[in-house]
Amino acid sequence: MNILITGAAGFVGQNLTAVLQNIRDGKDRTHPAIAIDELYLYDLDTDPVLLDEYCAKADFVFHLAGVNRPKDPAEFMAGNFGFSSTLLETLKKQGNTCPVVLSSSIQATLVGRYDNDYGRSKKAGEELLFGYAKETGAKVYVYRFPNLFGKWCRPNYNSVVATFCNNIANDLPMTVSDPAVELELLYIDDLTDEMLCALEDKPHRCEFDGIKTILTPDGTYCAAPMTHRVTLGEIVRLLEAFRDQPKTLTMPEIPVGSFAKKLYSTYLSYLPPEKIAFPLKMNCNARGSFTELMRTEKCGQFSVNISKPGITKGQHWHHTKWEFFIVVAGHGLIQLRKIGTDEVLDFEVSGNKIEAVHMLPGYTHNITNLSETEDLVTIMWANECFDPKKPDTFFEVVE
Repeated sequence: MNILITGAAGFVGQNLTAVLQNIRDGKDRTHPAIAIDELYLYDLDTDPVLLDEYCAKADFVFHLAGVNRPKDPAEFMAGNFGFSSTLLETLKKQGNTCPVVLSSSIQATLVGRYDNDYGRSKKAGEELLFGYAKETGAKVYVYRFPNLFGKWCRPNYNSVVATFCNNIANDLPMTVSDPAVELELLYIDDLTDEMLCALEDKPHRCEFDGIKTILTPDGTYCAAPMTHRVTLGEIVRLLEAFRDQPKTLTMPEIPVGSFAKKLYSTYLSYLPPEKIAFPLKMNCNARGSFTELMRTEKCGQFSVNISKPGITKGQHWHHTKWEFFIVVAGHGLIQLRKIGTDEVLDFEVSGNKIEAVHMLPGYTHNITNLSETEDLVTIMWANECFDPKKPDTFFEVVE
């Protein structure tokens, strides 16, 4: 299959191209039904002569090219309708009736604040494509995208999320006029997943009730089924928590599929080089070191403990707290004893055979470096973050 992508250098184009290249090159095997031979990437700096060749050879077209912020409003119609006309006429000239995806905008609904030159130009492009489908019999898929966000999106252009991420990541000033304003947001990976559905002729169909997307099997339009409705205030709150994470070590809750998870990935893509790495506080003494790595809001904290040769650490127990000790380097002995008993449980551990050992509630425990020359490195997870006001940690030697 040969695929033509117009607007290939844009935000959606870059991400979709990367997805399709991975499939073409065998790096992504999650879509075995898609076999890609050539990708024809067309953008503003492409020689227009190539459009004829690409339209002759294409088996599928992703028409993503468009104008968002022209100097002259007249350019909206020229960019969003005019080039679409050129593309479709070229396909007809080549006798090519392959499927075409059009990236339109929710503003094409022409509802309320969306009744503008940009929206009208997008609406005209939609009608042009529907007319082309009737004339030629080609399959067409028209997507009205809401606000988009994700890696590689240009800040200070047409994505408030990109601007917020860039400004907060780079300590730039930012103004939010009304934190209660709600946006419908579509994440770039969810968008490209839907583009693959269209490529496999399995798009999600929809109609529109005003600007509300109504998924329906026989809809005129198409839509990515997963979007997020979030206020500007919530976006800023999350981004500020992400910004502060190197200081607080607290990772906000980011469930699978959540807006927070997708926003965090987006935010990270805007970090300047000097913020990619950040120091951790090592608590060091002659016995070794203890360094807190990360805290979570609901799932405890992670730390790394380094013990010098011959050193024993621990010798305490907890009422409710429990932990995992995972030795990743060196040779050691973990011991546990139930409070009020004499029986000691021994677990010899080594970085050569990594395993997790429970530190049980009500059991005093320790860890000893058995090596005479090597440090013992242990990753530790506790089910709750340490609270100095209620440490739930009581000294008692194991034996």
